[in-house]
Amino acid sequence: MTTRHRNTWLLALFLLYAPVAFTAEPPKLDAANTAWMITASLLVLFMTLPGLALFYAGLVRTKNVLSVLMQCFAITCVVTLAWVIVAYSIAFGDGGGANAWWGGLDKSFLSGIDVKTVKGSIPETVFAMFQLTFAIITPALVIGGYAERVKFAGMLLFSTLWLLVVYAPIAHWVWGDGWLGKLGLMDFAGGTVVHLNAGMAALVAAVVLGRRRGFPETPMPPHNLTMTVAGASMLWVGWFGFNAGSALAADGAAGMAMLVTHIGAATGAFAWMVCEWTRYGKPSVLGIVTGMVAGLGTITPASGFVGPMGALAIGAAAGVVCFFATNFMKRSLGVDDSLDVFPVHGVGGVLGTTLTGVFAAAALGGVGYPEGQTMGGQVLVQLTGVVAVGLWSGIVTYVLLKLSDAVVGMRVASEEETEGLDTVLHNETGYNL
Repeated sequence: MTTRHRNTWLLALFLLYAPVAFTAEPPKLDAANTAWMITASLLVLFMTLPGLALFYAGLVRTKNVLSVLMQCFAITCVVTLAWVIVAYSIAFGDGGGANAWWGGLDKSFLSGIDVKTVKGSIPETVFAMFQLTFAIITPALVIGGYAERVKFAGMLLFSTLWLLVVYAPIAHWVWGDGWLGKLGLMDFAGGTVVHLNAGMAALVAAVVLGRRRGFPETPMPPHNLTMTVAGASMLWVGWFGFNAGSALAADGAAGMAMLVTHIGAATGAFAWMVCEWTRYGKPSVLGIVTGMVAGLGTITPASGFVGPMGALAIGAAAGVVCFFATNFMKRSLGVDDSLDVFPVHGVGGVLGTTLTGVFAAAALGGVGYPEGQTMGGQVLVQLTGVVAVGLWSGIVTYVLLKLSDAVVGMRVASEEETEGLDTVLHNETGYNL
């Protein structure tokens, strides 16, 4: 066979098999990744029920313990319904094409999702459930800003509207192929989407609803720190699903995220304890568990991008900065953010998101930056995300609170607040001694 004939045959074979060679393989389901993501979804739901519910319930007064438990439980229900109907589509739909601001309505009622639909290497049913657990805990965090004085109906209406107009669009910006994600924002598991978002909303809610009756002159200590520590312990365990699950795979990234999450929590708790011990002469149980939550919230955006040394630095910064932020909010500003949502989650979200741009550097043990990016440039991107999310959450939360107040009312009457929300709103009491 001459060289020309051989080349002709080779060309014919190439043209015959080229369509097969260049056809993209359909996504394949990975059983290990699927099993891990189902487990992670359970862990994150466990963070809200019973974790956050017990953590918050122990921090309020006896007469309001059931109201907080009820709020966390009811939010789980109403957010699930809204997520299925339209919120998942807003956050993770493609709007019929690329859209930088919202996902559109094409996946309303989870349209197009069945047992065979795959997202990456896991079923989209599992992906939707995992993201639902994030959507549940975020408005549940916000209730800490107006605890002990909010109407149940007002809370439900506000939380539903807030999910649709604040949380879901921001989730799309960062994780749904939106404009912040395309800009290069590093937020692995929710420093902006969850913590800054919830913290800013809680701050606005605390200001709009006003102080609890008697604050700050009347002492309002937690009624059951045993309950709070139990809830905090559940949050610590559940957070491994929150951060390591955000890798969406059972791989090395998930393993590192789990490790640095634990380091951040432990370091944040220890740093807060040392600050309190130094300033007030005694370390408190409330302080160490609050420092743990601050450490977890602050490491969250960085968890998939930094190494152990970065986690130590971020956790220590969380314990110190959030400790002083909490004291400043209550003692200097007099803002009655009942359960310290803004100084712990809001400030922690800002701090962690910003420091991700520093400690993601390969020289500091991180995964490195996108090609051509520098530390200064990445920090600027991180700050852009912080400002955008903070402004959207703050402004829209204010509008939604005013709207909800006009429709059903947001704050209970003074005499009802004095009597306690358990009896007034639910006709029950947490304790019958």
